[in-house]
Amino acid sequence: MDKPRIRVLLMIIPLAVFYYYRTGLIIDTLISVARMAVQLFLVGLYLEYLFKLNNTLINITWVIVMISTASFSIIKRSGLSYRLFFIPVFIAIFLSLLIVDVSFILVVVRLDNMFTALYFIPLTGMLIGNCLQGNIIALTSYYNRLKNKKLLHRWSIANGATLEEVLRGFMRDALKKSLNPTIATMAVIGLVSLPGMMTGQILGGSLPCVAIKYQILMMISIFVAMLISVFLSIKLSNRLVFDDYDNLKDF
Repeated sequence: MDKPRIRVLLMIIPLAVFYYYRTGLIIDTLISVARMAVQLFLVGLYLEYLFKLNNTLINITWVIVMISTASFSIIKRSGLSYRLFFIPVFIAIFLSLLIVDVSFILVVVRLDNMFTALYFIPLTGMLIGNCLQGNIIALTSYYNRLKNKKLLHRWSIANGATLEEVLRGFMRDALKKSLNPTIATMAVIGLVSLPGMMTGQILGGSLPCVAIKYQILMMISIFVAMLISVFLSIKLSNRLVFDDYDNLKDF
């Protein structure tokens, strides 16, 4: 039996656990794995032509599609309303990518064109993937806690607190839960794990010192992008989910 098949068979372990505990995640897991395989295969073929064409308009369009897909996925996994949350989440991820891509590609790599496909697409893809994970955790935590503490929220407003004052603790909790895993990862890189980007560069022939510098910059970029996107997602969506009396709408 070849190695890819052996690795696929490893999926029996999580599926067995899901089945035993009746989590309801078996179908979602199988669909996700199948989509991942098909999408990566198709994207691999597509990226070959994308890198050859290196057309700025096509590159930007592809990134917009990636952001839109990530936004839909974030909202679905967070159990929120597409009508209320798609635009805030999309804008938040877009602005975070704009800030980080400009600083990394134009300032660090120093390319004349920041939309060069070889750098723009892979870098943006890594950032979006991490923003997706962080936003799911943050939005789920933030709005679930708000709904569970609705009476406390209304009591605080009734006693003269501003909405900003009431929401500060909820924002703090969401930021901690969404960013703690990344902070923990950065703290043990090199001791517990070797990141994929650094390992790939070393295997590709780069000097370890060069690979390490790029990995440090990449981790900082991921962390900053996650923070900005999570912060803006919550701040922008807050403008839509509260009524004129600062009460949380039903959604």
